[in-house]
Amino acid sequence: MRAVTGFTLALGVVLAGAGCSSDEEPAKQPLAATASPSASPSPTAPPEHPFTGRETADRKPVLLVKIENTHAGKPQMGLRSADIVYVEQVEGGLTRLMAVFSSKLPAQVGPVRSARISDLHILPIFGKPALGYSGVQPKMIPFVQKAPLFDVSDSAAPSAYSRVPGRVAPYNLFASPKKLLAKAPDASKAQDIGFVFSDEAPAGGTAKKSYSVKYPAARFSFAWSAPQKRWLVTQDGAKDMAAEGGQQGAPTVVIQWVKTDRSQFHDVNGSYTPLIHSVGEGKGIVLRDGKAYNVSWSRPSEKEGTTYTTADGKPMPFSRGQVWVVLASKKPVSP
Repeated sequence: MRAVTGFTLALGVVLAGAGCSSDEEPAKQPLAATASPSASPSPTAPPEHPFTGRETADRKPVLLVKIENTHAGKPQMGLRSADIVYVEQVEGGLTRLMAVFSSKLPAQVGPVRSARISDLHILPIFGKPALGYSGVQPKMIPFVQKAPLFDVSDSAAPSAYSRVPGRVAPYNLFASPKKLLAKAPDASKAQDIGFVFSDEAPAGGTAKKSYSVKYPAARFSFAWSAPQKRWLVTQDGAKDMAAEGGQQGAPTVVIQWVKTDRSQFHDVNGSYTPLIHSVGEGKGIVLRDGKAYNVSWSRPSEKEGTTYTTADGKPMPFSRGQVWVVLASKKPVSP
């Protein structure tokens, strides 16, 4: 945040003239000093948004939405308007996204899919946000009911959802973020979650044209585009295109190595649901400005944000704009 420039008001000083007798020429009195024009104060810069680092006039409520991330659900809609995109492993070694919206809302977002137990361990960072999703495993319902969230699923807020023609169910369910938040008027507003932003990249880093991350049944590549100043996303060998047009991508991508093991839940096919441990500490890679930086991450508790530090212990600044957080394990659990 830029400090407001202070200013000094120059005061005019009037000097008193000396007295004179009748037989002496009156002494000339000095002219009063003219006051210097007051310096105009610089306008106060709007504060930075805690999710993107961009200037913002205010902080709005937070909405999280679960989005399909397989070939059958693409192209996705609304993802480019998200402040943060989390990539999480799910059953079968595939991945699903959790998009975080606050600074701006797209007209539609989707395809909306079911939530997972790992989501419930991530969302407390945002206070008590609204969560848009379509169903959960029956045994997980009590966990959702106890979690700090406002339920705006398709069963809790059906009027906010619609089926899009030309897509096959269940990959045709889309939601209106505006309508979802209307059903959660008390959702927490954006707050500090540990991110630090700067226009200037820190010293060091290794120049990278691309960086890849593997899951048991998915592969991501992030390629640096200097003209767009973003890391463009390729998944499973194909460019990840947005329904609105253009390729998905972000100025900052965080590869966060986490412990991932089996949870108590599994799908109808018997595949176990991975449990992602986003609380604790570990190592990672931050991609920004065509470079890769080795970082350490730390999140002491579920209610606290995640901080990222460089090798010298200083906060790792992100580029301003959308951030992708790829939660991955160097040794992923088997499906």
